Amino acid sequence: MGRLGPLEITIIVLVLLLLFGGKKIPELMRGLGSGMKEFKKAASGEGDDQSTPQNPSK
Repeated sequence: MGRLGPLEITIIVLVLLLLFGGKKIPELMRGLGSGMKEFKKAASGEGDDQSTPQNPSK
């Protein structure tokens, strides 16, 4: 399999527009972006409760 050229990318974009419509695509991309952000945060260990030491004296 070769790399995607400009013609193939154009065809994929047109098919996505036909399937989802112009209004739905920004919502899908926003959801994809937030999902990737959460995945990166989880992979780097940010916000992980187990990695922070807990203070049992309180």
